[in-house]
Amino acid sequence: MAAALALSAGCAAGPDTAAPAEPRAIKPVRGCGAHSWTDPADLSPGRAPARCSPGAPAPAPLTRRRTLTLATGTLAAEYVAPLRVALAKGEFRKEGLEVRLKVLPTPDALPLLARGELDALWAAPEAAVVNGVHGGFDLRWVAGNFSPAPDSRSGLWVRLRDGQRASAVSLKGATLGTMIGKGSVIMYPMDRAFAAHGAAADSVTFRQLGSSDVLTALTGGGVDAAWLLDPVWRQVDGSARYAFLSGQPRGEPLGGALYGPNLLTKDPDAGVALLRAYIRTVNTYFAGNYKADPAFTGELARLLKVDRKVLEAVPALRMDWEIRKGTTDRLQRAYRDAGVIRGEPLPESRLVDRRLYAEAVGHRM
Repeated sequence: MAAALALSAGCAAGPDTAAPAEPRAIKPVRGCGAHSWTDPADLSPGRAPARCSPGAPAPAPLTRRRTLTLATGTLAAEYVAPLRVALAKGEFRKEGLEVRLKVLPTPDALPLLARGELDALWAAPEAAVVNGVHGGFDLRWVAGNFSPAPDSRSGLWVRLRDGQRASAVSLKGATLGTMIGKGSVIMYPMDRAFAAHGAAADSVTFRQLGSSDVLTALTGGGVDAAWLLDPVWRQVDGSARYAFLSGQPRGEPLGGALYGPNLLTKDPDAGVALLRAYIRTVNTYFAGNYKADPAFTGELARLLKVDRKVLEAVPALRMDWEIRKGTTDRLQRAYRDAGVIRGEPLPESRLVDRRLYAEAVGHRM
């Protein structure tokens, strides 16, 4: 896969030009009925994610074959599994798309996406995205990726003092270890946890650590709390010395597909086709507990090039292509608390476009 490219930003497009100029015809899609769309305002943790029948929406091959380049920060994380499976099963090719995956960190990918040198980015609306849109980049978050399983404990863990209960923990003045900086979408659930435990973001000291150092810092006393990812949290789960405080909100994806002008305005047919293949892959292979199938779990481990035991050690993600209402408002609030964004808050319409995935499942907005 291609190595990261450090290119300077540059985009002169106006702030509202990314939305398709003309209304697009929405046709019913076989296999995608009432359950293929949920009310974006439904924030209930138990909300069932949207689903079509397996194999739906069926391919609708483009009249002209396109080659698309999609950037992602990693090829090994479980949240990119639908992309890896879609490639392996030929789902993109069924749409007339040749999709190439390119490994790039989000800050490097954003200017390329805005200039049309990339077609899509599999990432999240991080602070860098918000700042980029403030600066004139025509970008939209166009599809979600996942929310955690109900029994997942990936998130914020704290070391307890003798006899202390989790409900009595104060995070004011705490030192927190994390692989992820303040500009990550994880600031949103962390901000909520801080507020619930007597702290503000500016009263917590962040220590950005390597993946192998976060747990060591927590268990060795180097930090008071830590954001533990899958499957690292399993090593402290069940211990009376540590408590899980908060994770990603249930039922609320915080990442997925971001499009620039290529797929938003220049070639929205290809933009819909890309999402149609992704959604079909979710409905066919990731509709429920996909780890209940040992053969598929083994295939997934090979595609992601991860240890199968590591993959099986944590619950399956709840794959979800939809975007909840107000998520970008809540993210911006957390970024502002952390001091990592500038300018006035952007309305959701400047950051989110649900119309392409709605078209893919035949939903009239």
